[in-house]
Formats: sequence, C-alpha cells, structure tokens
Amino acid sequence: MKEMIEVDVSYGDLIKMIVAPIRSKLLLTGIKLKVFNQLSEPKSADAVAKTIDTHPRNTRLLLDGLTAINLLQKKNGLYRNSRIAQVFLVEGKPTYLGDLCSKIRDDSVLENMLPLVREGPPLMPQTSFSEGFSAQYAEIWAGTERAGDAQLVANIVSELPEFPSFQKMLDLGGGPGIIGISIVASHPRMKGVIFDLPPVAIVAEDFIRKYKMEDRMQILGGDFNCDSIGEGYDLVLACSCLQFAKEIDSIVKKIHDSLNPGGVFTSFFGFGLTRERTKPEFVVLNTLATALLGQDIGFDQGFIADSMIRIGFRSVHSRTLDTPWGPWELDIARK
Repeated sequence: MKEMIEVDVSYGDLIKMIVAPIRSKLLLTGIKLKVFNQLSEPKSADAVAKTIDTHPRNTRLLLDGLTAINLLQKKNGLYRNSRIAQVFLVEGKPTYLGDLCSKIRDDSVLENMLPLVREGPPLMPQTSFSEGFSAQYAEIWAGTERAGDAQLVANIVSELPEFPSFQKMLDLGGGPGIIGISIVASHPRMKGVIFDLPPVAIVAEDFIRKYKMEDRMQILGGDFNCDSIGEGYDLVLACSCLQFAKEIDSIVKKIHDSLNPGGVFTSFFGFGLTRERTKPEFVVLNTLATALLGQDIGFDQGFIADSMIRIGFRSVHSRTLDTPWGPWELDIARK
C-alpha cells in the first residue's frame, strides 16, 4: 500500500489569491453601473435593476456579491449601502472615490503581465497615470485628500513644535492642493504656496477659490526637477511626490536652500520598500504595473531620510504611518 502524503502547509492562501480579483470586479461593476447612487436608502434588487436598466436576476446576484464583500447590507430582501460605500462610492459627495478606483486598476498591464515578463518593458517606457499628475488625475485625487489624507497630514504637521511660528509654507508637488489648504487653514496666520506642473496648478487654483483661501494661498507652476520652487519658507511639505525626482539629492538640496534657518522639511512617502524590495506587500503590488512598464517609482526605505542627512539637515526623525494606502514613511528634517 502506498503511503499517504503528509502536508504541513495549507493551500488556502492560493485560493484567496484566485478569488481576490472577483472582489475588485464586483466593486468596479458596481461603480460603472452607479449601483451605490441608488442605495442610500433600502431598495429591492428589482427596483435597482429597473432604475439602472439591468437584468433583474443578475442584478440581484451582483448586489448579493457586493453584500458578501461588505459594500452593501441586506435585510428582508432590501439592499442599502454600507458605511464605507455611502461615504466613498456615492457620486456627488466630496469624498467620492469611484473614479479613482476605476483608474488605478490597470487591467491592460495585468492582462499583459506574461509578455511583459517574457519580453521586458516597451522600448519607449510607458508612463503611469501618476507621472506628471495630469489635471484629470488631480481632480480625481482630490477625493482621497478630502477622504482623510489631508486630515491625517494636517494633524501631524500642526503638532510640530515649530508650527505656531510658521509664516509661509510650500506644498511641493501639491496636486489639487487640498492638503496644503488644510494645513494653512489650521494655522491662524500662515500663508501657503502650492507647487506643481502648470496644468495641475490650475486645478489647485480652482480649489483655492472653492475653499475661499485666495488671501492666504497662491500657486506656482513648474517642474521641481528644473525650475525654481521659491524661497523663504518655514515649512516645505512633500507628500508622495519625490518618486518623480530625477536626482533625489538635487531636489532635497533645492528644498534645503528654500527654507529659512530653522525651517522644517516634512516628507510623507508611500513607496518605501524593505526586505530586498519584496515588502510591504501593498507597496510592491501597488507599484508593480508601472515597474513592469519601465518606470520604477519605489525607493528603498530610508532613501529620502538618507538624502536629507547627506544634504546637511541638522536633524532627521523618521517613523512609519498606517494609512489606507499602506505604510507611509514620515521623515521630518530640520535646517
């Protein structure tokens, strides 16, 4: 009789990996069909299907799937949004993230992973959606900043011991500017400058008007790799933009020179890699598509802090933050 094989490891994680794409497909289908717009109040599957013009039975199956992954709740045959769906997936809300969820899932790269691994990236490396932070994505990214990112960063910055004395800050690569606006709004006197590529700076200017901060905020358009970023700052903030630095020491020196004596450079960076660039899992997976296309935006953990030290900041303090985007490195340097 042949002996039975003894197995000391479970294959459960493999099954979870295979099932995982179904979760994202359910979410993206719900967004595309605007299901969540219909379910701020309880409704039946038939009522939803009639409104969005879909097949009644398969609509019910979709809604059951969305309930299984906790985006909907179901009671007595009626569906309604869960808290996370109501806050982030209903169009028209300032915290709407449906467009972002649809954009960051790059199926074209995932579907072509095999040839990309076999043959390498295109001869002319393709850019990711984040390169240059186009005006379109600046608009979309505003949702994440209003959905908690701005609050997180503003709370940390406002706890700096130097914060009450700040007079002028720079939000470098500030995108839509919600984070910079939030920091300035939490200070009684400080004024701010949002720096980004010209098309993005125009988007930030629009948000400055919406928040009625014209008297305290201004924009500066340019490429921080080659253009002046201004001077006389007490605080420079760089929030997940330094991955686009062509030469990190050059940019960090430019920031150092722009600060007043005693000024603070605060960097929030979500692409720090550890364990020979295999962890954190979220960072590796989140940057994989762009890396396969020839644009690697991940840095080894501590890369920015090391540059701060090389450039001559008198002190550098670092810690890791838990965010919806995975672990962020927070580096605070003082001139």
